[in-house]
Amino acid sequence: MTDIAPQSSHISSSNGDGSLIKAEAHESKCSSTCAVHELIYWRDVKKTGVVFGTALILLLSLAFFSVISVVSYLVLALLSVTISFRVYKSVIQAVQKSDEGHPFKAYMDEDITISSDAFHKYVDSSLVHVNKILKQLLHYFLVKDLVDSLKLAVFMWLMTYVGAVFNGITLIILCVLALFTVPVFYEKYKTQIDHYVGIARDQIKTAVAKIQTKLPGLAKAGTAKPKAE
Repeated sequence: MTDIAPQSSHISSSNGDGSLIKAEAHESKCSSTCAVHELIYWRDVKKTGVVFGTALILLLSLAFFSVISVVSYLVLALLSVTISFRVYKSVIQAVQKSDEGHPFKAYMDEDITISSDAFHKYVDSSLVHVNKILKQLLHYFLVKDLVDSLKLAVFMWLMTYVGAVFNGITLIILCVLALFTVPVFYEKYKTQIDHYVGIARDQIKTAVAKIQTKLPGLAKAGTAKPKAE
């Protein structure tokens, strides 16, 4: 009887630690989501401008130059700045006869190593998304739902025309431009956009329903009536 209480307290402590870890993970996920939300909605204009401008310049560089050239020029530019600053500070210290030390000492002392727990956490989080993608691919390519597989086929057929006009880098540039403009535009004209999107959705549903009635084989399995036991 005397061993039950310590075991119970140990179990409750373990459960408490598990709940704490889950709460911290949820809080971390919410904070990262909020940071992305504030970034694409231009809550901090200076911060968003830096990210948007840097991404756009990098993508435009990749559109006109090879990846090796872009990476080489970026590394050279960064080294030019840091070496020039180091030489400048060394000259100033020699002239003033001061002993301030290395100008980047504060950054060199920072711990940027990735812990084993953090690495496993990111890997586990990535595996969840990878498994979802694999499951969805099986859903489409093994034709679990004929309508969904046909939708994917039509979408890929349309993408062949898009690929004939745009290359991959151009599409990524357009996606980045849309990411930093569409949310703000939608937030400003939300009512009007929702109205027209609702009309278009209703028309698409009506057209799909008509097609399914004319081609019964395309009806979704989920709409079939359950068999009586």
